[in-house]
Amino acid sequence: MAHCGADEPSSESLVGEGQSLEDRSLLHQSLATRELIDTEVSYLHMLQLCASDIRSRLQQLPQGDLDVLFSNIDEIVQVSSRFLHGLQETASQEEEQVYLIGNLFLEFQEDFEQVYKVYCANYEQALLLLEAYRKEPELQQEIQSIVQTVLPQAGPSGLSFILVIPLQRITKYPLLLQKILENTLPDASAYPVLQRATSALQDVNANINEYKMRKEVASKYTKVEHLTLRERLARINTHTLSKKTTRLSQLLKQEAGLVPRTEEDKEFDDLEERFHWVSLCVTELKSNVAAYLDNLEAFLRFRPHECDLDIPSGPAVQYCSLARDLQREAFLEFKQRLEGLVCQPLDSLAKALVGPQNLIKKRLDKLLDFKRLEEKLLEVGSVTYEEEAARHTYQALNSLLVAELPQFNRLVVQWLSQILRTFVALQRDLAKQVLQRAEGSIAQLPHHHMAEPAFRKLVEDTLGQTGSQLRSFQENFEKVLPPPSSQPLLPGSEHQVQALLSKYGPGKLYQVTSNISGAGTLDLTLPRRQVVALLQNKDTKGHSSRWLVDTGGHRGYVPAGKLQFYHVIPNEELRGQARQRRDSHHLAPEPAPTPMPSVPAVTQVVAAYPFAARSTHEVSLQPGQAVTILEARDKKGNPEWSLVEVNGQRGYVPSGFLARVPSPAPWGWTLPS
Repeated sequence: MAHCGADEPSSESLVGEGQSLEDRSLLHQSLATRELIDTEVSYLHMLQLCASDIRSRLQQLPQGDLDVLFSNIDEIVQVSSRFLHGLQETASQEEEQVYLIGNLFLEFQEDFEQVYKVYCANYEQALLLLEAYRKEPELQQEIQSIVQTVLPQAGPSGLSFILVIPLQRITKYPLLLQKILENTLPDASAYPVLQRATSALQDVNANINEYKMRKEVASKYTKVEHLTLRERLARINTHTLSKKTTRLSQLLKQEAGLVPRTEEDKEFDDLEERFHWVSLCVTELKSNVAAYLDNLEAFLRFRPHECDLDIPSGPAVQYCSLARDLQREAFLEFKQRLEGLVCQPLDSLAKALVGPQNLIKKRLDKLLDFKRLEEKLLEVGSVTYEEEAARHTYQALNSLLVAELPQFNRLVVQWLSQILRTFVALQRDLAKQVLQRAEGSIAQLPHHHMAEPAFRKLVEDTLGQTGSQLRSFQENFEKVLPPPSSQPLLPGSEHQVQALLSKYGPGKLYQVTSNISGAGTLDLTLPRRQVVALLQNKDTKGHSSRWLVDTGGHRGYVPAGKLQFYHVIPNEELRGQARQRRDSHHLAPEPAPTPMPSVPAVTQVVAAYPFAARSTHEVSLQPGQAVTILEARDKKGNPEWSLVEVNGQRGYVPSGFLARVPSPAPWGWTLPS
């Protein structure tokens, strides 16, 4: 009995062993807690060196490269600083320290995920940039020297050693928590809190990996490829044809309602509709601002101060001086600010829409693949590895769009609102600046003392009177205009014109204004000046831009814009035109009978129609141009040509292109004093 009792452990030894086990656990727990705090101090110190010293010494790199390399490291520094401060505060409460650390991790769970997922998603781009630097030995050596000076422990890895530290830290948090948890007694109050904190940090890492994968998928499908037709055709094979055929079949099922729509589909449809509405707003605003800018440029091309008004003094001179100042300073400054603060942000916003647009289009393709694979999974019970990857691709794309498209839509609306507010502010500044500059000139103008309603009434009455005088002048001018003149006929076409005239009548004849080259089988090829008869003022599709005509031998379609109504000339004038064409090439004087002139023998007339000189014996005319008649006939006595002087040049022009100027009573307006 004594021997057996000696083999059994006493209760005192069990208590002592239990106390030593608990002490060891507390010791290991304390060491794990100290490791967490000490490594956090060291980690934050390295982050601060990276964000301040190293980045500030790499100013020889472009700002875009620095943004890629260091990403959102400033935000990580801020979060880590607050987290470290919370860890250090727990040290003063040793009994509850582990409990407080667990709660602290739960409190920072969302902040960790938000800042680290952005950094991890951009990490691959930073590595590509470092790889590009290695191809430039001088630049690589300079970067390595800077890193070694600030952080000697980086070693030959240089920037790569520094940039990977945040990734290592976020993945180490669950391990550190697990170590503390393993050395915490299960019945301790801190145990469930540490369990939740460990699980939460594991979820953070899983979410970061998921976000990184989504970004990689998005980066793959947002790239815009500019392929030639040959390159597109080269990509067509039996696999792509089969895939597109399957997608089309699935799309038809979906549109026909054979495939039920889920709540997830309806949710995304709402987001997509909102995105398209936002995109339309951006497009319309960009178009309207571009039109506004075009009108502004047209306005700036009008420079009244550069015109010789032949007015020595008075309000006109004051206005010209004001217009000169506004043109040279106020309006140019407004245009520059408009381009920089409105047009350029709008262009950037329009470019930012391209990526989401491509993702939405690609999501539809992947959705059709996903629906087909879901049907196969229900029927067969399994899918291939490639098909499973296609399912994951759709899920990643859909999750990314559902999560980020609402935020993107809100940001675009905010951006649009800011652009519109900026545009209104620019308009307000311009109006204020113009009024300030015009204040001195306005005081010298007549009627500046009048109240606004009275001045508005004065302007309306004056404009009405002026408009009435202009209409009266126009009516008098039109009364003396000769009938519209057609272009000379083609040589030998008089009989063809007579045949068309007798068959269709004068109201159906049109003349070709420029050469027409027929592109289709039913289109006609016609030379300039040929006369045709109109059969129908539209084509078989009802388009009024193409007319069906008869040339006297062929029928076909011609552009309506290249036809003008032909004014029939009597037979004797047709013969006169034929004689005119022969005489226009040799103007040597020959004795000939002198018929009555077609243009009155007056000294001053105006050009009623444009005329382009075809030889050195002729001069060109512009409508409304003042013309002095020297001889109302040519050297052979032909009254259809007149010798004139235009802008100091002498030559012959068709008499039918000239019109006598009416002499109405003197008119004008004066502002009442």
